[in-house]
Amino acid sequence: MHGNDGSRTAAEVLIDQLVVHGTRHVFCVPGESYIAALDALHDRDIAVTVCRHESGAAIMAEACGKATGRPGICFVTRGPGATNAAAGLHIARQDSTPLILFVGQIAREMREREAFQELDYRAVFGSIVKWATEIDDPTRVPELISRAFYTATSGRPGPVVIALPEDMLVERVAVADAPACAPVETWPGAADMSRLQKLLWAAQRPIMLLGGSRWSQAAYAAVARFADRFALPVATTFRRAHLFSPMHPCYAGDLGIGPNPKLLARVKGADLILLVGGRLGEQPSQGYTLLGIPGPRQTLVHVFPGVEELGRVYHPHLAINASPTAFAAALEGLQPPTVLPWRADTPVAHADFFAWTDEATTVPGAVNLGEIIVGLREKLPPDAVVCNGAGNFSVWVHRYTRYRNFGTQLAPIAGSMGYGVPAAIGIKRLAPERPVIAFAGDGDFLMTGQEFATAVQYDLPVIIVVVDNGMYGTIRMHQERHYPGRVIGTDLKNPDFAAYARAFGGYGAIVEKTADFFPAFAAAQKSGKPAILHLKVDREALTPTMSLTATREKAQAGG
Repeated sequence: MHGNDGSRTAAEVLIDQLVVHGTRHVFCVPGESYIAALDALHDRDIAVTVCRHESGAAIMAEACGKATGRPGICFVTRGPGATNAAAGLHIARQDSTPLILFVGQIAREMREREAFQELDYRAVFGSIVKWATEIDDPTRVPELISRAFYTATSGRPGPVVIALPEDMLVERVAVADAPACAPVETWPGAADMSRLQKLLWAAQRPIMLLGGSRWSQAAYAAVARFADRFALPVATTFRRAHLFSPMHPCYAGDLGIGPNPKLLARVKGADLILLVGGRLGEQPSQGYTLLGIPGPRQTLVHVFPGVEELGRVYHPHLAINASPTAFAAALEGLQPPTVLPWRADTPVAHADFFAWTDEATTVPGAVNLGEIIVGLREKLPPDAVVCNGAGNFSVWVHRYTRYRNFGTQLAPIAGSMGYGVPAAIGIKRLAPERPVIAFAGDGDFLMTGQEFATAVQYDLPVIIVVVDNGMYGTIRMHQERHYPGRVIGTDLKNPDFAAYARAFGGYGAIVEKTADFFPAFAAAQKSGKPAILHLKVDREALTPTMSLTATREKAQAGG
């Protein structure tokens, strides 16, 4: 509250800055180190979501940052609270997501004594985040919070950490609020677009690859119009499938884990690659094998919002320092050549995508995850958000899900297990009107499964599909490939996940046959509660195309 002299506590100034910058949601685990900031939230128009673990809170904030392009906001306490949140910071870094993590800190006069839960946050998080700082002077709160918003959103977006000494938060100051942050768009120059048009006119087999962050609904639509006019084949990179409609006649598929071999051949055979927004990191580049390093075999046009990334791994023939949103708008000015040498191949690329994804492969066991995901296409509306964590189960999710609208996919490019459940809860908190479903492996789920209690507490009817094969499937796959038959450290003994859901006050059902899934899914929807559908899948179903036994036998044969 304002004092008679117009002063506020630093904590109140801090929360007022969040309001100024458009924050509407905060995710946290409470702690005495920032209790003054928590109190300041009491009287502000910001929804506070109290989570059960700091990793869950940070991931929820990251998911909101990923979905909106505005910084997700998370508060955690010092020491173990902060280190627990590191998973969310790492995801935000690798996924180029704007995120601001506020960490309660010891009082300033106690520094350098290894006081209770003391850490140097600049040192601890300096290699993960874009910027880590500590606010010593309460009069600088507006300045530094403004800087945090600009840092998190500008160039290549990413995480920021701000430590808040508990004694600083209760000091009273009379200071003006900072102006609202407006993220800086970097636009391509006319010369860049002219060179791009010349390269497109000279191409015989071009392909466009879409990835990264800083996209918008307008950019999504603009790229679709550009692809139409140029009849240009378009692929999305790892866990960015929502950037282009799968039903668009130019869509060639998803360049991630276990991609269509025909898509890989198409990228390798291209004479021009237009990479927009993404870094073409290890996963979409298939272990850095698609393009030569540093000099790609193909003509590479790389469009990226952070100038430091251009030329870092791949030496592009044309580097364009621009955000995807600005670049997509500039595409409206390009004109296609009179003759499009690749026109006849684009429908073939689209047909190859449908052939790869239309029907699920046959797998061992009574539950076929592929058939379930194919069937869900008719059950979920176009605006439904599909979330997942990491594990072999996600190969089915990415291959068969059709993300029909922009912003309908939430998945960790960083490959972090435990992502899907808190991401689903975070986006449902942000947009309660949208259907949200999360897929999680058994090991994946239990890393953040306690956040199911958060879904129940806030009445968020997400549906979580737990794919239970009784093992850490991805690691078992690599184990069988490299050390066949020598199984150690990958088996899991799991609980009854449906009973787990009911114990928290949610809906739970066990699915032991594919046909049983859809009645259970309908019942989960009808319940109006957070739900867990426990799929008991055969561990032999290792991937859509390879069984566990076949993987072992191939390795033993030296294949």
